[in-house]
Amino acid sequence: MKSTFAYFAIVGSTCFGMTVAALLPEERANAQETEAKPAAKAETTKDWPQWGGDSQRNNTPTATNIPTTWEVGGFDRSTGEWLKEDSENIKWVAPLGSQSYGNPVVADGKIFVGTNNGSGYIDRYPPNVDLGCLVCFDEATGDFLWQHSSEKLPTGRVHDWPLQGICCAPYVEGDRLWFVTSRGEVRCLDTNGFRDGENDGPYTEEEYTGEKEADVVWVFDMMKELGTSQHNMCSCSITALGDILFVNTSNGVDESHIVIPSTEAPSFFAMDKNSGEILWTDKSPGTNILHGQWSSPAVATLGGVPQVIFAGGDGWIYSFKADKGKDGKPELLWKFDGNPKTSKWVLGGRGTRNNIIATPVIYDDHVYVAVGQDPEHGEGEGHLWCLDPTKRGDVSAELAMKIEGSQRVPLEHRRIQAVIEKDGEVAVPNPNSAVIWHYSTADQDGDGEIAFEETMHRSIGTVTIKDDILFIADFSGLLHCLNAKTGKPNWTYDMFAAAWGSALIVDDHVYIGDEDGDVAIFKLSADPADAEPIEEINMGNSVYSTPIVANGVLYIANKTHLFAITEGGE
Repeated sequence: MKSTFAYFAIVGSTCFGMTVAALLPEERANAQETEAKPAAKAETTKDWPQWGGDSQRNNTPTATNIPTTWEVGGFDRSTGEWLKEDSENIKWVAPLGSQSYGNPVVADGKIFVGTNNGSGYIDRYPPNVDLGCLVCFDEATGDFLWQHSSEKLPTGRVHDWPLQGICCAPYVEGDRLWFVTSRGEVRCLDTNGFRDGENDGPYTEEEYTGEKEADVVWVFDMMKELGTSQHNMCSCSITALGDILFVNTSNGVDESHIVIPSTEAPSFFAMDKNSGEILWTDKSPGTNILHGQWSSPAVATLGGVPQVIFAGGDGWIYSFKADKGKDGKPELLWKFDGNPKTSKWVLGGRGTRNNIIATPVIYDDHVYVAVGQDPEHGEGEGHLWCLDPTKRGDVSAELAMKIEGSQRVPLEHRRIQAVIEKDGEVAVPNPNSAVIWHYSTADQDGDGEIAFEETMHRSIGTVTIKDDILFIADFSGLLHCLNAKTGKPNWTYDMFAAAWGSALIVDDHVYIGDEDGDVAIFKLSADPADAEPIEEINMGNSVYSTPIVANGVLYIANKTHLFAITEGGE
């Protein structure tokens, strides 16, 4: 099925092959803390209008009285009806499709979730018709309002994998919503659908305008207009700065998993949110795309400069000035290789070189990102990075060089392996490195060996940080708790099931779901004594998405249903 980290701290430069090395200056080492800072008072978070809540992508809403215990209740086997009397602290339940990977967002009294057509909400599309669906529910009741339906591409699974549906989270602002469809389009919708009796344009060609149907405002077909060829699916969760939308195209390999059919097509672009006009495009990953490109961008003003940060399918992070660009091109600020230069890409996930599926997260003017691979590729070596975004140019930890006599000659970026040591190539520390710290393994118990629980593995989730305590789950089922300023590990917990999503931190608790359907809840603490969950609640089916909170309500989507969770179920 498709869905789609050696610890060491460092300033300025690094080298791989180390397990633990304290290379931080004394003042930073003294900042390593085991207790959380007192939380600053903040206003209660209301809506949650995009993946991560805002463009910095850190899933930390402010709310109180969020439940840490609940029972999802049962379902009638013949009708599928939810049995509320068997539940506890559940406000309502809304059926999704048969496979759901999209994260819910909440805005203006509505909830939007990506899924497939397993519920058959639209009469003309019964449940046996495979679609990519963006479904809209009423926030207060969970009642179905309308659905956008994307029919499957005729090219099949190479571009539009069966039953995967819509895998992104939309971006919502006012009465407009933007999202990437399973057909490789960016679409702008009216959040009211046709329930307001109006057909908003300029796109007014909808054949079906009933109240259950989506009202499309404009459409931009990336495959047609940009020549992109997404691998298996598109999954970018769009973000914006002002009137500019930022999009990852998901351009990737073909069915051979070797050939990149559209090497000249862009991987990243910016567009006007009102008209869909392209402002700039960038194809930096080019011929070095490893597999697919399923990450989403983050945006923030860093070092006084607005930056949009993309994760490329070549395993590099790219930061561009977040503006309209010049002559159709963006200004590249910095780029960073997320892999050791000697790592190697091997088909099927058997190598050590990774691409990046996780979304970069911005916290306290630093950028955090982990590397990983398609979940089909299984477990493997991972890396988690904390970067200084005020650096410029190639800010990778290492540089790839060829030894020619007494000279070191820089090597061009290569797809499969950047440095082949037997050919006289070397990786050298980069004096311009942006690395603040890097986490991969750490001998936490001091026994001289690196255990499974002391290893960062591939991850497709993002970090979540509050009070300088960082959480990230890897695909091997470990939840890692680190000091966000230093990268020092606090503790790890083995969930014994793969984690596809990311953690939620709210009300001084941490929530994380896994493939077994369990949601583990921890105290927000760096103390190893708190490394066991205070509760572990089964949701009745796999949890591939990330829990969120909006307007004081906890929302968790499992594979087939969306649950609204409140104290007393009110």
